[in-house]
Amino acid sequence: MKPYLRSITRANPYKLCFVCLGNICRSPTVEGLFIHRVREAGLENYFYIDSAGTAAYHVGEGANSKSQATANKHGVHLPSRARKLEYADLEEFDLILAMDSENFQNISQLDRKGKFGDKIKMMRDFDPNPDDGNVPDPYYGGMQGFENVFQILDRSSKELLSELKEYVEK
Repeated sequence: MKPYLRSITRANPYKLCFVCLGNICRSPTVEGLFIHRVREAGLENYFYIDSAGTAAYHVGEGANSKSQATANKHGVHLPSRARKLEYADLEEFDLILAMDSENFQNISQLDRKGKFGDKIKMMRDFDPNPDDGNVPDPYYGGMQGFENVFQILDRSSKELLSELKEYVEK
């Protein structure tokens, strides 16, 4: 069994935190996508899903309007409010998923004693077409960049849920 995997029950839901830089584009998109997929599978009582940013640029803001528009086009709601990742998140979450290598480094730097490395992964570790392993930041791009990011996160979240579903005890 991979170190970040464990039995998932209603009494002990699996906790995931998706992390990008500002928590307004990539991480809230995949948070909304994963919530959507979990609900479709009837597993909402088995997961706790959140997102955060490694920087505090947008704390309290909702998802970027282009992220919202792209998600809405696909029938996905983005409920999150931006927040900054904290050390306590490393302790609380079972799996922390970075959107790119810079965010991975920033998350890892919070883990000064190296206690949580097994639960910090790259989101595209679950992408069947991982390319360079990074989810590109669409913030300064046009709508096509947001659509591309949505498709990457859609593929990755499907694979992630498929892996985790094997550990759900009903």
